[in-house]
Amino acid sequence: MIPVSFEFFPPNTPEGADKLRAVRARLHAHAPQFYSVTYGAGGSTRDKSLATVTDIAAEGREVAPHLSCIGASREAIRELLAEWRGQGIRRVVALRGDLPSGMVYGGDFRYASELVEFIRAETGDWFHIEVAAYPEVHPQARSAAADFDALVTKMHAGADSAITQFFYNADAYFALADAARARGLVQPIVPGVMPIHSFVKVARFAQSCGAEVPRWVARRMEGYGDDTASVRAFGLDVVTAMCERLVAGGVGSIHFYTLNQADLVEQILLRLRGR
Repeated sequence: MIPVSFEFFPPNTPEGADKLRAVRARLHAHAPQFYSVTYGAGGSTRDKSLATVTDIAAEGREVAPHLSCIGASREAIRELLAEWRGQGIRRVVALRGDLPSGMVYGGDFRYASELVEFIRAETGDWFHIEVAAYPEVHPQARSAAADFDALVTKMHAGADSAITQFFYNADAYFALADAARARGLVQPIVPGVMPIHSFVKVARFAQSCGAEVPRWVARRMEGYGDDTASVRAFGLDVVTAMCERLVAGGVGSIHFYTLNQADLVEQILLRLRGR
C-alpha cells in the first residue's frame, strides 16, 4: 500500500478537539507516516496549533507542525523549535504563509527558504523539513518560472521534501516532478490530495490558492446542485481515479488534506487497496 500522511487544522472548541481525536483514531489504522498540523496566518491559531501538536505527540504519533514566516521573529522560531525538540518531534513544515487581509510583511523572514536555512543552522539535521510546492503555480508568484525557482531555492536551502498544494490534474503534478528532476532535485515531491466533501468549499479553496478544478468536473458538480450525496460520490470517483494514476506513475507517498474528517479519506484508501 502507498504510504500516506494526513493534515489537520487545529479545532476551535473542546468538542472539536474530541472529534479530531476520534478522527485520528480511525486514520491511525492506515499507518500514516505522520500527521501535519496547520498554523494560522500571522500565528492566529498559535495556541490551538500548539495544543493539537502536543496532543498528537503525547499519543506517540509522529507529528509535523506547520511553521510560518509571517510575523515571526528569530527568537520566537528558536523557542518553538526548542519546545518541539523537547517533545521529541522530528518533522516541521516550513512555509512562508499567506498574509492576512490588511497585514504587511513583518518579522525576520520574508521567504520560506530563509526559514529553512535558519532551522538548519539552529538544529542541524534534527528535523525533517517539508516545504510547499505548487503544481499549478502559487497565486502570488510573479510567473511560473519564478514560482519554480522558489521551490528550487527552498530545496537547496536544506529542505528534505516538498508537499504540493492540492490539485485535480495529475498532469500538473507530473510536469512539476519532471521539471524538478531536470533541475537536479532529488528530494521527494509528495502530491497533496483533497477529497471533495463540498464542491462549493473546494471551489472556494481552489480560487484562493491557485488550484484548478477541471471544467468537466466543475460542470458535473454544478449539475448536482444541492444533492450532497451525488457530489460526494462523484468526487470520490474523481479523486480515487487521480490517486490511482499517481500511484501508477510512481509516486512514493500521498498527503491527504483531511479537513478534519475521516470518511472520504478512508474510502479512497480502501478503494486503492481494492476493497
